[in-house]
Amino acid sequence: MRFWDTSALFPLLSLEEGSSRAADLLRSDREIAMWWGTSVELASAAGRLRRMGRVDDAECARLLAKIGPLAHTAEEVQPTEELRQTAFRLVRLHDLTAADSLQLAAALVWARHVPTGLDFVCMDARLCEAAEKEGFNVVG
Repeated sequence: MRFWDTSALFPLLSLEEGSSRAADLLRSDREIAMWWGTSVELASAAGRLRRMGRVDDAECARLLAKIGPLAHTAEEVQPTEELRQTAFRLVRLHDLTAADSLQLAAALVWARHVPTGLDFVCMDARLCEAAEKEGFNVVG
């Protein structure tokens, strides 16, 4: 099982840069761990593409329809005080947004704070750098 960031999961829903790499990774290990808020981030990304005119209403609806089944098959890290405190630490140490700190905190909670040997799948450079510094094997 690998922990997947939103930046790596969205290409699974839509044909964009990174889609074939993400699909290959998923084929090699179909078990996904993700943060509880990832579904909302995926929906936000689909809506952003619609507002930018990169997809039409029908394509946006198709993207949104794929989120539920993905979330239901994933192991979701729930919001807890442990996750919040870990995210607080991460924003002090790394150049991360609040959402990215929550993503990485969720991965650390999932890893029981021992990330050595565990994969963090991500397509965002800053988040990849922070995950690597925290001890994850970054894939993406």
